[in-house]
Amino acid sequence: MSLCASKRAFSIGIQVHCLVIVNGFLSNVYAGSSLITFYSNFGGVVDAYQVFYEMPVRNVVSWSAMLNAFANENELDMCLKLYKGMKGLALKPNEFTFSSLLSACMGSGCFGHGRSIHCLIICTGFDSYIHVANAVLSMYCKCGEVKDALYIFENTKSKDLVSWNSMICGYGQQGHVIQAIEIFEDMKKQKVRPDSITFLGVLSSCRHAGFVKEGMYYFNSMVDYGVKPELDHYSCIVDLLGRARLLEEAREFIKKMPIQPNGVIWGSLLMSCRLQGNFRLGIEAAENRLALESGSTSTHLQLVNLYAGLGYWDQAARVQKLMKEKGIKRDPGYSWIEISNQVFRFTAEDISMGHNKSIVSLVDILVDHMRSFGVEEIDSSE
Repeated sequence: MSLCASKRAFSIGIQVHCLVIVNGFLSNVYAGSSLITFYSNFGGVVDAYQVFYEMPVRNVVSWSAMLNAFANENELDMCLKLYKGMKGLALKPNEFTFSSLLSACMGSGCFGHGRSIHCLIICTGFDSYIHVANAVLSMYCKCGEVKDALYIFENTKSKDLVSWNSMICGYGQQGHVIQAIEIFEDMKKQKVRPDSITFLGVLSSCRHAGFVKEGMYYFNSMVDYGVKPELDHYSCIVDLLGRARLLEEAREFIKKMPIQPNGVIWGSLLMSCRLQGNFRLGIEAAENRLALESGSTSTHLQLVNLYAGLGYWDQAARVQKLMKEKGIKRDPGYSWIEISNQVFRFTAEDISMGHNKSIVSLVDILVDHMRSFGVEEIDSSE
């Protein structure tokens, strides 16, 4: 949906919400649930919760809709809180309730909670629902537990296209390229027609493994299934060629694309050029990306480094000055770790975490220990 169409749809939705209030339909559980979904689809989780909070009567549909709204924002704690609230009211969850909970676990990277929810699904008998089985399968795949995912996949009696796609993409994301291709070939033998997501999973797998020949074969075979390549598919091929050091081939591929390349595609070429030291082609890729995404921090920084690598100091200074004028700053990096079903997030230069002092002390101890083994040039302040 284009930006203008999106704004227009949201505006109309607000007007409908007003009509619902004026005509006294806010007490209608179905109208309220629809409003929750509406605000959730437009990223308005606060507005969605306001509607939910003001509803005089709520059923499992409205609770599940609110759960899904928080899941879309990766708010696992709120999802678990809502689920406990449902249980307190003796409301029986449905398949969408569990799917939303699993989605929140995937987005938050909390595998422990995901496995616990899977146990609840089995106990309540919802594992027979294909919609829920696919959500469990995706959760295991995205959390890196492909063996468990494969067990779910093989024991799902009525596999649909989503099941096959989840397994293919799951294998590809974890670097199991041969297995992803085998699943795809088995899918074709089972007469299941692939779609654009299927091919995206296969191409992503080939990209990670550097399977240029196979990647080009599957890309060219998309038309045989009536699937029109989209920007994501083209991006996979550009990245595939770039990783294989076929930078000129990647550049020619972009030029011959029947659709306008986006910033992601130029960014893929830029990354490959930077890693392989092709500064001149990298500058071309960076300039093209900035023409499409003028506010990209990483592209500005990479362009500065590329100009500097060629000794074009005036150009590097020009880009740095442009960054200052636009107020572009480097985004802080972050990492996270799950311990005892709790996710801890660490942001660069953030000292607000409660355990910060003990963490810094431990890092200092580790730094001293590393120096005792002859490791030099360690800055513990970072």
